[in-house]
Parts: sequence; C-alpha cells; structure tokens
Amino acid sequence: MYGYSGRILHVNLSDGKIRTETPDEKFYRRYLGGWGFIAYYLLKELKPDVKPLSPENKLIIATGPVTGVPIAGSGRNAVGAKSPLTEGFGASEGGGFFGAELKKAGFDCVVIEGESEDPVYLWIHDGEAELRDARHLWGMHIADSQQAIREELGDNLVRTAQIGPGGENLVRYACVINDLKHSAGRTGMGAVMGSKKLKAVAVRGHGKVEVADPEKVRSLARYMSERMAAKPKGAGGVDWGLGTGAWMTAHVLSGNLPTRNFRDGLFPNPEAISAQTIRDTVRVRMESCYACPVRCKKVVKVEEPWNVDPIYGGPEYETLAALGSNCGIDDLKAICKANELCQRYTIDTIGTGAAIAFAMECFENGLITEKDTGGLKLNFGNAEAMVKLVEMIGERKGIGDLLAEGTKRAAEKIGKGAEKYAVHVKGQEVPMHEPRLKRALGLGYAVSPTGADHVHNIHDTSFISPSAWEGVKAIGILDPVPVEDLGPDKVRLLIYQTYWAVLDNSLVICSSVPWSYDQKLEIVKAVTGWNTTTWELMKIGERILNMARVFNLREGLTVDDDWLPDRFFHPQTAGPLSNVAVDPEKLQEAKRTYYRMMCWDESTGVPSRGKLEELGISWVAEHIPSRRSSFSA
Repeated sequence: MYGYSGRILHVNLSDGKIRTETPDEKFYRRYLGGWGFIAYYLLKELKPDVKPLSPENKLIIATGPVTGVPIAGSGRNAVGAKSPLTEGFGASEGGGFFGAELKKAGFDCVVIEGESEDPVYLWIHDGEAELRDARHLWGMHIADSQQAIREELGDNLVRTAQIGPGGENLVRYACVINDLKHSAGRTGMGAVMGSKKLKAVAVRGHGKVEVADPEKVRSLARYMSERMAAKPKGAGGVDWGLGTGAWMTAHVLSGNLPTRNFRDGLFPNPEAISAQTIRDTVRVRMESCYACPVRCKKVVKVEEPWNVDPIYGGPEYETLAALGSNCGIDDLKAICKANELCQRYTIDTIGTGAAIAFAMECFENGLITEKDTGGLKLNFGNAEAMVKLVEMIGERKGIGDLLAEGTKRAAEKIGKGAEKYAVHVKGQEVPMHEPRLKRALGLGYAVSPTGADHVHNIHDTSFISPSAWEGVKAIGILDPVPVEDLGPDKVRLLIYQTYWAVLDNSLVICSSVPWSYDQKLEIVKAVTGWNTTTWELMKIGERILNMARVFNLREGLTVDDDWLPDRFFHPQTAGPLSNVAVDPEKLQEAKRTYYRMMCWDESTGVPSRGKLEELGISWVAEHIPSRRSSFSA
C-alpha cells in the first residue's frame, strides 16, 4: 500500500508483550488514520466504562496517509484515549517531526495498553520496538529527558513524544509534546500516558513513505512553497510572517478576545501581547514542522525578570489569550514564562489559563481566599501569581492540586456557586474564541465529541468575504449566511466543515495550510493511488464523527452534555458584545436541526441504524446502549 507501512504496533505495558498487526487495505481506506484509528480501537478494544486513568484505558498514537510525505502540513500525528477530562472520546493532534519519524520507522499507529510497574519509555526504530527503563527520567522536564534519551541511544536525531511532571502527576489537561515544542494539547492525553508510567516514545527510522505518484506530490509541494513565498500573509487564517496572534486589536474591536474568564469585553492593551510585539521584543526566530514551507512557530527568549529558554518555542494565539487577556494580564514576558512552564511540565496552555482565570474570578468573589491559595493574591491582572500558579498546577502543590483537576471538577469541590465561573463543555475548557460573536462556533463547541474545540469547528467570521463563500461552493454551500445567523443553512455549513476538519485529523494534515478541497483530494490520490473522490473523503469524516458520537453515548454522555456554559447566555460586561448573548432557545433549535441533519434522534442524539449502515459501519450499532436508542430506522 502506498502512504502506509501496513503495520500497527500493539504494546502491553503490564506484561511487556509487543506484537504487530497488519490490517488489509479496506481497513485503511475505511478508517484512514489519526482520528479514524483512534475511534476504531476505542470502540473495538476498550471495554465500556473503564476509568480513564486505569490500566484498561488505551493510548493510541496514530499517523495518517499524508504523515511523513514531503509536502506542506504533513508533519502531524494524533493521540487518543478515553479522556480524563470528559470521560468520553479523547483526541488531540501535534506537529513537529515525531509523526513523520514514526512512519519512517515502519509503523502507522501504536496502541498502548496496561500500566508498567516502573517508569519506562518505548523505543521504536526501523521496524523494531522495545521497552526501556525510565526510572532515571521520571520527574525530569522534557528538554532534560529528551537529551538523556538521545545520549543513551547514541543518536541526536531521535524524535520524542513525551510527558513532563504534569503528565506524571496526572494533571487532567496534561498533554503529549513532540520535539519539546509541538503539543497534542487537548483532552488530557498526557495524564493517560502518565497513568501508564510511560515517560516517552522515542523513534528513529531510515525508511521512506512510498507514494503512488511522486511527481504529482512534488508538484503540489512546489505549488504551496511558491504560494507561501509570494503571499506570506493571511492565508488559512494565519499570518505566516508572524504566526498566530497577529490580530489582537481586531479581536477586541469585534469582542472576540476572551477577557477575564470570558466575562468582560474590553482588554485595554491588546497590542502588548500581540505577535507583532513578540517579533519586535522577544522573538529570536520562526520555525516550521516536517517538510513545511510555512514557518509559523515562534521561538522566544527572555532573560529578565524571568529566564525563558528558547528550546521550548514560544506562545501561540491560544496561549497569549488564555494566559494573557483571559487572566487580565498584558505582561508579555510573564506569558512567555508561563508558556515555557507549560511546555516543561507538558500541560495544555488553554486548560491551564482557563483554570487560572476561573480561580481568579472565584478569588475576586470570595469563594476562595488567600488561605486557600497559600498567600497568593489571585486578582485578575496579577502576572506574578499567574506564573507561580502554572508551576503549582504542574507540581500539584497547594491550590494547584485542585486546579489540576480542571475547572468542572474544581468548581464542584469548591461549591458555593463556583460552577457558574467554570467555562467548559463536557469538562473540557473552552478555547479562546467567543461564541457570543460566532454562533455556529458555539454550537460546534456544544456538539463536539471531545468537548469544546475550535479546530474541528467553524469560525463564522471566516465566511465574511466573497472568496470564502466561493470556496465552499465546492461542497454544495451556494448561498452566503450572515455571521450572526444560526439557522439551518449555517448548521449545514458547520456540519460540512466539521466533516473536513475530522478528515484533516485523520489524514493527518495541518488545517492551517490553505489546501483547497480539490487539492486535498489530489494529495490523497497522489499518495495512496486510490481512485477516490471528494464524496468519499467527506463520508470518511462523517463516518469517524459518528463513531466518536457512539463512543460517547456508550460511555454515558447524553444530549444534556451537548450544551454551552451559562456564561455565554449573558452579555459581556462592556464592549462590542455588551448587548449580545447566545439565545438558549435558538441554540436548542439549532441543536435539534444539527441532530436531524446528522440523522441522530432529536431527543437522544443517537445515530440511526440506517445512517451507520449507510456509512459502512453497522457494527458500531452494537455499542449503542439500548436504553438510549429510541429509534433504529
């Protein structure tokens, strides 16, 4: 098969057994990679109702057919498991070089189960795999452990996917980080890895990803490289010369910049934390991922009042907002230090920033006091307290131990009405984009299988320009829909865009590289040699989204979990959205419309048997709890 090695590695950490599976081509074409592999193995091999941090959970590291192909956006892999945040479908994606190296080492996917008695790391190299002692690495920050692994293996080109102390300490939003800088940030995959006492996966391969049409791949690669050289700004929602975070002032003017736990609408100094200011003050260079001409990754260095090591990269937009404006902080150096600490500890910057913002609002309302915080004054805007709290969360010390549970569980433990300050969906903290402005994004947060997520979603404001609407005509969206609309036309746009986003997460390809629908089709055909179509690719996205839905239903999530936090049903305190809020009745109707279009039961959210059969996954119906299956036609 082109685009694949044809081998999947299974590792049992409890007994040390390692085996290789060789699926047939139909398996690969039906589930593709990334999210598809994750959904398949979670449904097929994970018993219902296992605890996310138990040995029975499975950690799945998956590439896709595009991973490791020398073309823009191909340096990614997905990581999945039952999420310790949501107790449902967990999946996240990271960039860098690790995924490509795993493919070159001869494996498309690694399925890890069990729990090691002592810390270990998995060493994969040129078709072979072994478990190695990692007791000497446990407790290390990831730069130190990566260096130690490379020295032990005698190869500085070894690539790693690791956890730091945050993952070891089971912070529920701990992440898995590739190559020190590239985070599979969401849904708590680092905590699952830590629960298994797996410190790292190290890979080295000298193979090559064989493609069906090398010349076509080269032609597409040249096209994107030349496009980026000619037009470095604005493509795909990212300013390629600055990376993410270039439009902070515009976000304030639209109301899109989350401020003080999504409560307020005016952040007084947005340019202080913008990508332009990073470029002019602390940035040392821009970097990219495997084979990608888009150098969108910031690398920063700070010497005072905090020392920030450039080996850990620099803050993206989500980080600038989560640890900056959402905490009321405009101290760029403090944000850079907090970002570095999150990387060291391997904890998600969105989850960390949201937990701190939640704690700050609780503190300002008297629900927690200095007695609870160990003397920290957790007022909004206190940069020093924010930086200290990141470290406390990573170490699970003091109030950091409570906040490491995530805002949902922390609010439940605090009580006294703290739940209204916990801005999450299904237990996962909301990313740094405003559903009071972007209504379909809010619906996407609500129905997302992973909890609130901004990537497998749409951004209503991205569909303002005529060129954007011209682009989506290719998938049957013929009429523009206003930003504020949440009717059937907008819901259909959300669904179609989500199919493509889930496809991206399964290929696995970077969604920020501006490949068109037709070009993605050409990439898949050139890589795999399949006589595929846009129709088949969209159906793959739909198939995998339905599998993730059924997994969540099996694990106990219901239609009540497809909802937004109360905060968004009230306007911001000031600014452009001070008279705007999400209308719960309109959201409820849009959710019903979404269910109908997905062929899910309106009252239970259960996919119809007919839909699962149409998608070629009738076996998935066996995993639907009968008590929630109100219809089967």
